[in-house]
Amino acid sequence: MSSADYRRLAQRLCDVAGGRQILSPSKFIEMMGLDIASFAREAHAHRSTVIHAPGTQSIQTHISTNLQVLAAVAAASDGSLQDAIFRYRNEPLAPFDCRTAEALVAQERAADVLNLLESIQAGFVG
Repeated sequence: MSSADYRRLAQRLCDVAGGRQILSPSKFIEMMGLDIASFAREAHAHRSTVIHAPGTQSIQTHISTNLQVLAAVAAASDGSLQDAIFRYRNEPLAPFDCRTAEALVAQERAADVLNLLESIQAGFVG
């Protein structure tokens, strides 16, 4: 998934709320196969905030960060979006005590995942 693919994906998830364009939590939740409670927990937000204030900075940052890491997972595997989502949510990462990319992003460790994926693409074998 290239940066152009990332932009297209972000555009697919766009919605209008309060007269401004945002990344839609409901579209993201559907795409990722989540429920609202899981999304809220991972975004460190209350469920009602997700529903009634989807443009909140913390929610928008969470979606954007997830998309950035998801794009990197897709680029590292040269797979489809569905394959990247599966790997993002399920593949254990040995350097991080076998936690998934999704779990690490929820722990605000997206930079660590991105660094690992970058090293993998550069040919590091560990």
